[in-house]
Amino acid sequence: MKKIYISIFALSAYFFSGCSNEYLDADQTESISTKDIALFNNDEGAATFVTAIYSKFLDWNMTSFSWIGLSSIASDDADKGSSPGDTGSDKDLMDALTYNASTPSTSEIFAANYEGINRCNQALSIVPQLDQANPALRTRLLGEAKFLRAFMYFTLVKTYGGVPIVDHLPNPSSDEDRIMQLTRKTSAEVYAFIESDLNDAIAALPNKSEYAAAEKGRASKGAAYALLAKVNLYQKNWQKVVDNCNLITGYAIVSNYASMFRLAGENDAESIFEIQGTGSVPAKGISGYSNTQGARGNGGWGWGFNTPSQSLVNAYETGDVRKNATIIFRGTTLYDGRVVPVTVENERYNYKAYSSAFTDGWETDVNIKYLRYAEVILMKAEALNELNQTPAAIPLLNQIRARAGLGNTTAVSQAAVRTAIWKERRVEMAFEHDRFFDLVRTGQAVAAFAIDGKTFVAGKHELFPLPQAFITQANGLSTQNPGY
Repeated sequence: MKKIYISIFALSAYFFSGCSNEYLDADQTESISTKDIALFNNDEGAATFVTAIYSKFLDWNMTSFSWIGLSSIASDDADKGSSPGDTGSDKDLMDALTYNASTPSTSEIFAANYEGINRCNQALSIVPQLDQANPALRTRLLGEAKFLRAFMYFTLVKTYGGVPIVDHLPNPSSDEDRIMQLTRKTSAEVYAFIESDLNDAIAALPNKSEYAAAEKGRASKGAAYALLAKVNLYQKNWQKVVDNCNLITGYAIVSNYASMFRLAGENDAESIFEIQGTGSVPAKGISGYSNTQGARGNGGWGWGFNTPSQSLVNAYETGDVRKNATIIFRGTTLYDGRVVPVTVENERYNYKAYSSAFTDGWETDVNIKYLRYAEVILMKAEALNELNQTPAAIPLLNQIRARAGLGNTTAVSQAAVRTAIWKERRVEMAFEHDRFFDLVRTGQAVAAFAIDGKTFVAGKHELFPLPQAFITQANGLSTQNPGY
């Protein structure tokens, strides 16, 4: 049975073996005997294959240190932090935008997402064979696998641009499959593939309210619509953004912003899709996510990386409750009574990564809210404004501001409302892994990074480099992104 779970996708084999001659030779999927299939031919066994996909999001290489470096430290919301001499292997390079095609963080995120995609393809291949499992359950599980594969491809396309589309388990002896794994598709082709997966997921998934309490972290129809709206947003398909946002029902913004990032607020009414962390024994949290971002030094509890920038601090208006819910300030007392002494090394830390019950644990109960209803409201507002329906966008923007304790926006013109919405996204969703990509998709990057003292090179930094190991192995089937 073990061989069902440890399949290795060829695209990621190099990063584990360290041997380039094994990059394509590793058996990415071991054969599964009829006996093995029979052992899993029931409801519990079928669910196991999809649960394994969710588990990938807890891995160090998928959602932890490298992802923090790429999506947050590389943005204007954060600085490297930690001690001046501690680079975190490459977080100084991520901070300064001087990373290259061999930088560990950029390579690791590429490999990790393809490992996850392999698990999706495995589930999509095996679950239909489990004819003793409940048919309705199998349909739902296939919808979950399609949603999660779309989620991973969305991460890849916004990070690297066009990437290989691997839509089935490759056959190690097939040259056609080898070429499939090493040939970049265009961004448009990847987006089309994502949309196809999401449409399939929408048809198969239940609403969030239809899940049992024990399955609260699984993908729902609302999550698929929300991700599809976000995919539309990145492609500037404004009417589709509005249409898909309108189909997201059964959610509401909660009254207390800070509550969402505490244990009691996990999977709340605003939550659409979040990664589930459990700090209790056996711990199943995101490996190192809280610890690497915890306060460092005398009286601290972590490594101290990913510290909120002065640029982010300055972005909050006076009276915005989100500032103190997002940023831990040195010398203050946290909501649970913990004092952050003045002896810690950095002035600020990420509050959204803080665990009260497992403060210095390697695996904690902190979740990552990847999709929540406030973002749906802001996406719809942005799309309406771009469709010249600015009067309809303004009340949506004000709804988010009101929850933050702020008055209505003074913006009236389309241009002013556009800027106001972009700013609102920043302070509303700080440290939720969107800022770098928002700057790129909206064309704000050069100016925003300059304010934070960083140089964003137009024509280069919009995309991260593909791993050099992949480019080398592709041997002409794929080319590197510009500037690398």
